[in-house]
Amino acid sequence: MNRITATLERLKSENRKALVTYLVNGDPVPDVTLPAMHAMVEGGADIIEVGVPFSDPMAEGPTIQRAHERALVHGISLKGTMELVAQFRQTNQHTPIVLMGYANPVVRMGYAEFAKQACAAGVDGLLTVDLPPEESADLDKELQAVNIHNIFLIAPTTSSARIAHVTANASGFIYYVSLKGVTGAANIDVESVAEKVDAIRATTGLSVMVGFGIKDGSSAKAASHNADGAVVGSALVSLMAEGDAAVITKRVGECVAEIRQGLDA
Repeated sequence: MNRITATLERLKSENRKALVTYLVNGDPVPDVTLPAMHAMVEGGADIIEVGVPFSDPMAEGPTIQRAHERALVHGISLKGTMELVAQFRQTNQHTPIVLMGYANPVVRMGYAEFAKQACAAGVDGLLTVDLPPEESADLDKELQAVNIHNIFLIAPTTSSARIAHVTANASGFIYYVSLKGVTGAANIDVESVAEKVDAIRATTGLSVMVGFGIKDGSSAKAASHNADGAVVGSALVSLMAEGDAAVITKRVGECVAEIRQGLDA
């Protein structure tokens, strides 16, 4: 069974929310990412999204855009990101890893080769921000052959008909973008999020994760009240901008632990 599926089924059986955390590979320097991932797990993260550095991260706000820029200075690539996942798997075989990024590097590598390398590295899911369901059939075929989930985003402006179309093509979980705008923006309208999550649930049995605008334990708990979990990105990435590996790892672990406590409260 795919690690994402197994993890979400276990959390549901325990009546607990999932905590999905995000960081950019190579930010601020390559030797920080792996210990930060382990610190996230120790703090209570259930799933880790690893951002693949890209020169035009159009869905990201300033905080994560700067993280991509810092990583690209060190030549971090899609191939290097899969090598990172393989390193993580040397000591952690249970925490699901989702690669999050943009279509260009995957297209350039080739769908079949990407799926092969991702599977070998221990990747469990892929979230490609700029590849909609209508254009993902060829990639889906290759991912399904190696049991990697293809995860899609749904936005506040997505129509009911569109929601049904997206969920029919998704696997793993649905990532609901709680805000109009880019990552790290504004504050969440909890009532609006609840209504949209209900609309998504009406079309799928997949778990629904809420992301964008979640900064701490209280906002994670509020956003995920009737969802299955919360995704935290910018709040963590902002802690990684400066400091050595030990300092960054400590900061990240403490932040994740606080959010975990908020979700479990």
